[in-house]
Amino acid sequence: MSAAPGAAVGVVLVSHSKEVAASVAQLAQGLAGGGTAPVAAAGGTPDGGLGTSAELISAAAAEVDRGAGVAVLVDLGSAVLTVKALLAEGDELPDGTRLVDAPFVEGAVAAVVSAAAGADLDAVVAAASEAYAYRKE
Repeated sequence: MSAAPGAAVGVVLVSHSKEVAASVAQLAQGLAGGGTAPVAAAGGTPDGGLGTSAELISAAAAEVDRGAGVAVLVDLGSAVLTVKALLAEGDELPDGTRLVDAPFVEGAVAAVVSAAAGADLDAVVAAASEAYAYRKE
């Protein structure tokens, strides 16, 4: 996959809660230090309930796709299964979409900050994944 020059990696935040996904997206964007990256929240179900929605995830990924890849971070187990199923179908998510194994909040911040700084998909995924090592003591 070759990205368009200057294209930013997109980030999709999948939570079982619409409010949680939107809040984490807002936090990550706010901490990006003035940089911009395409970020979309895909939280809850289409009717506003708790859960995950393949349709909302697909729409969010399409919204942030700029040709440089899309990093998808999720909150809980069934969100992982939903994204994996979409990836397996092959045509539901943009080319270059990757499920990122990272803590949801810290990983989202790291991914968005990295994407806003112009990092490529591998670097965005690595930054988010490295958030597992953040110590809070």
